[in-house]
Amino acid sequence: MMKHIHLSLAHMSGKEEEFIHEAFLTNWVVPLGPNVDGFENDLAAWLGEKSASPLHVVALSSGTAAIHLALVMLGVGPGDEVICQSFTFAASANPIVYQGATPVFVDSEPGTWNMDPELLRQAIDDRLRATGKLPKAIIPVHLYGTPARMDEINSVASAYGIPVVEDAAEALGSEYNGRYCGTFGTYGALSFNGNKMITTSGGGALICPNEESARRVKFYATQARENFPYYQHEQIGYNYRLSNISAGIGRGQMYVLDEHIARRRAIHALYVEKLKNTPGITVMQPRSNVDLHPNYWLSTILVNPQEAGFTWQELSARLTAADIESRPLWKPMHLQPVFAKAPAYVNGVSEALFAQGLCLPSGPMVTDEDVDRVVEIIKN
Repeated sequence: MMKHIHLSLAHMSGKEEEFIHEAFLTNWVVPLGPNVDGFENDLAAWLGEKSASPLHVVALSSGTAAIHLALVMLGVGPGDEVICQSFTFAASANPIVYQGATPVFVDSEPGTWNMDPELLRQAIDDRLRATGKLPKAIIPVHLYGTPARMDEINSVASAYGIPVVEDAAEALGSEYNGRYCGTFGTYGALSFNGNKMITTSGGGALICPNEESARRVKFYATQARENFPYYQHEQIGYNYRLSNISAGIGRGQMYVLDEHIARRRAIHALYVEKLKNTPGITVMQPRSNVDLHPNYWLSTILVNPQEAGFTWQELSARLTAADIESRPLWKPMHLQPVFAKAPAYVNGVSEALFAQGLCLPSGPMVTDEDVDRVVEIIKN
């Protein structure tokens, strides 16, 4: 019987059980506790190794919650517009609607598959003409772990005085010009879902600009309870804090984070080497004039059916028949029925990628032999 090859399966370090066991021994199984503080400190220290200033990280229940609280902190509300990358998962855009605001979608550029800075500028100018006010925030995404063109995006944002919420849910460990993704915006969102670089089963974090903003995020994330001897609430809050048990898993995962990043990069390099000169198959490799070092959370390919002789759908079906998981690229948000009425500035890039793209098994549990199986099916 052939081994089932997962797309991106979580891998434990062995240290997770120690932190969880300690939480049970001390009865810290409630949403807050030492593991939460420890995990936040671990993340801040690790990310801060390549940051010029101290980082402030708040552990939350999901990456979606992180983006939502960033928008709350920026005062996004009804009648506002927020620019969001179109080529992404819905969790990048949904929190905009949670706040009663309208998403404005901007298409990608072909070098990184991420937000096109020039199209971003055009969108801002057009929204200013159409509505008489500027968008309240900009949400670029580091898709599949490939860094967006943050220098140019931040330059545009700065020119108009618009804050940036960096969606780094897929990009923990990815580097842009020597800095970790998630540290370029006013806020940066991370995800620790079960298939991400590290996992807390479910969870996320928000990278904040200073200690006071982190304190305020924690306030909103714990139901906005005021400092009274009884329960007093003067603002709407949310139940968004990560549990002490989940944070224990995260602390154990930090021991294998560097290993996971290295393994995913090695898997991507294998796909590049083994699929080179394969007709109709292109392994995604970013093109940029700056130093990009993706984590390659998922290795992705484009299938040109005219040259390959098959579509990505046919290839995916063959992989499934061989007990190998794959996944189509994200369907752009401007094509999603739920966002049909949202303004969109498109150039055809994300639609073309969606029409040809497929994600291949890329998790740390994928072996070299697994890659060989995948490659053999593609070539045959």
